[in-house]
Amino acid sequence: MQTFASRLTDALGPQVVHSEPEDLAVYAFDAYSQDRLPSAAIVPSDAREIGIAVRIARECDEPVVPRGAGTGLCGGAVPSRGGLVVSLARMNRIVELDVRNRRARVQPGLVNLDLSNAIAQHGIFYAPDPSSQKTSTIGGNVGTNAGGPHCLSYGTTTNHVLGIEYVDADGEIQHTSIDDPGYDLTGVLVGSEGTLGIVTEATVRLLKLPEEVRVCVAAFGDVESASEAVSAIIGAGIVPTALEIMDALITHAVEAHFHAGYPENAGAVLLVEIAGAHEDVAAGEATLAAIAREHGALSWRAARDQAERDALWAARKGAAGAIGRIAPNYYIQDACVPRTRLPEIMHAIDGIARDHRLPVGNVFHAGDGNLHPLLIFDRRDARQVQAVVDAGTEILHACIAMGGTISGEHGIGYEKRETLSLVFSGDDLAAMGNVREVFDPARLFNPDKIFPSGATCGEVKR
Repeated sequence: MQTFASRLTDALGPQVVHSEPEDLAVYAFDAYSQDRLPSAAIVPSDAREIGIAVRIARECDEPVVPRGAGTGLCGGAVPSRGGLVVSLARMNRIVELDVRNRRARVQPGLVNLDLSNAIAQHGIFYAPDPSSQKTSTIGGNVGTNAGGPHCLSYGTTTNHVLGIEYVDADGEIQHTSIDDPGYDLTGVLVGSEGTLGIVTEATVRLLKLPEEVRVCVAAFGDVESASEAVSAIIGAGIVPTALEIMDALITHAVEAHFHAGYPENAGAVLLVEIAGAHEDVAAGEATLAAIAREHGALSWRAARDQAERDALWAARKGAAGAIGRIAPNYYIQDACVPRTRLPEIMHAIDGIARDHRLPVGNVFHAGDGNLHPLLIFDRRDARQVQAVVDAGTEILHACIAMGGTISGEHGIGYEKRETLSLVFSGDDLAAMGNVREVFDPARLFNPDKIFPSGATCGEVKR
């Protein structure tokens, strides 16, 4: 009797299929980590090969886990039950670029930033920009409905996906479009984390590059006052392209690594980006600076040129990596609260970290209340590991108590599935489960993701 791996190899060839333990080890984890080898992995070149592999997996009762660049922070790409990992690394092309209508058809393995770099010559760009955009792929971004600093004004991935090609549970290639009448199946697939099908192509919306982009930095005495300034800015009806906050711990770490010019004597810094016509940007900066000063800003300055703007953003997006200068490990949480509760949740996070004797650094998309506290620890110390788990859970509970939710842009994946019931009722979970049942009745696509392990059959079938 042929093994699962040998059937795949016969159908697709040894250049596509990997089954040796040393080859499979790279697919056993993502940025969340885990350590379960898949039974096999494939690196296909097109949707047809994926369809063949899915049919073989179904016949062998093997789960199928799609994988982009492995930058996910919630375990969405880990093969928790073994099975087949489908790496989309080879499917990384821009299939079609329509400059006039500002749209492109791209394969899922295309790196996010590579898309904008390739089309910049035409005066257009792709807006969703997670901090991992130099590495993360369009397919992974679609799976988690990724956001980024600029989602404040431009929206998350779902606002920029116009259609999807995907392989369904029968191994057939299907297509969706937001122009189709009836249900918005494109919207259903975005954020589904590979549980409904494997995305093999996406048609994305592109935007015109603004006439001017201005990046400004304001220094504050503490995170609370910076947060209050953000609430005041949005409350005044002003929506900059980005409003980001870093506390003192994060600011020191990024300055030590990037030397971008952030003020190191501040309790917190607010990074503001304004984009648009020249006159609008100039007027916008004056208004924003005035609001910031009214709420305690100690200083305000604008980047002088493109190089300085790029340096400020590189440091902000490299904040998590810069933590390596402080401790060997960190755990990053992803949750949301209403903007008006930002000062309150910052105080709560500080108290939770202090109670568990853990340093914490806060860097977050303040404009839309999306928090990313980084709990700093050493995984060699069992006490610290447990403290991080407990503190992370307490932070989620605190966010929910303030009217927030458990994830802003990283997805649910494996890590947060047990907390989904904190924000959704049994009926809610049942409705979600019914959608999954329609797309994947055998539940072989990315099992153990999103839904709680303790959910009963009446709530959601797993």
